[in-house]
Amino acid sequence: MRVAYTLEQCWHRVPGGTASSALRTAVALVDVPGVELVGVAGRHRRPPHPAFTPTVPVHQLPYRGALLYEFWLRLGWPPIERATGPVDLVHCTGLIPPPSKAPLVATLHDVAWRHRPDQFTRHGVRVFERSLAEIRRRADLVLCPSTATMLDAERAGIDVARLRLVPWGVERHQVTPADRRDVRTKFSLPSEFLLFVGTVEPRKNLKRLVEAIAGMKKPLPLVVAGAQGWGESGIEGVDGVQFIGFVPDDDLPALYSAASVFCYPSEREGFGMPVLEAMSQGVPVVTSLGTSTEEVAGGAAVLVDPFSVDDIRRGIEDALSRRNELIIWGLRRAARREWSETARLTVSAYREVV
Repeated sequence: MRVAYTLEQCWHRVPGGTASSALRTAVALVDVPGVELVGVAGRHRRPPHPAFTPTVPVHQLPYRGALLYEFWLRLGWPPIERATGPVDLVHCTGLIPPPSKAPLVATLHDVAWRHRPDQFTRHGVRVFERSLAEIRRRADLVLCPSTATMLDAERAGIDVARLRLVPWGVERHQVTPADRRDVRTKFSLPSEFLLFVGTVEPRKNLKRLVEAIAGMKKPLPLVVAGAQGWGESGIEGVDGVQFIGFVPDDDLPALYSAASVFCYPSEREGFGMPVLEAMSQGVPVVTSLGTSTEEVAGGAAVLVDPFSVDDIRRGIEDALSRRNELIIWGLRRAARREWSETARLTVSAYREVV
């Protein structure tokens, strides 16, 4: 089975979870007999950031980025076969589906712009809506990483018979005391700290998180790791907050492991991969009720109302007081999530369509 696998998002300014999940799924798919992945992206002058370098061969189309997306959505051109030759299937791993004669499987990460359009640019919302309409019209199957996203997809008009739940996995890495010492030195970390990992943008709810920490009896510093996304976080220049920017995969496990509590009170997520990553490193997690992160946490995290500063503060203090118990639950939860299972469910969808 020859599958065209879109990877243009690896060259975005902020590749984010759409790129990470696609690349990690691709690594797991390589081990599946009978499946040949053919990466597809535009023709770029530079390689992507090393953390987002595809592990499969990438075939190039003559355009890239926003121009390529506009051509795909407005003109239905260039077809993906121009780069790949004949394929049995196209897997759109980002949001913008490419034109092709082959059947289409699309991964829908979330529809966050429909819930809070004010947190996105007007142009971005227009592109997302056009892309969603194309997926609704053309996709044979739509893969969703969480039931929360599946429900949103159904509300957006995608027939439930075309939806498949394909949760993401987590990679587990052994972290030594020396690894933790090295990461503390590299990023000048305090001896105790709360941690956030993710793209820095309004829906991540960092402003309320900082307000919650400030109201604690014994506030801990907050370390924020992640690339700057669209919009202001509202916490630039605030005392007690240390921005360390994008953290490479090699340093991320030790960074999680060094934290006292991982705080992820995002307003809305399609999945929330950092929740599993933190659990896999034995860190207590505080995350949001009523979004996919509650589902991902699976009862192994402290859940809070992301719109209540008081409840976020209550959750952090609860996590600190029950640290050992939450570490055990989190490790058990993370141990059940494997990228090999993500690959199995993905291939099952491929075979169903073909």
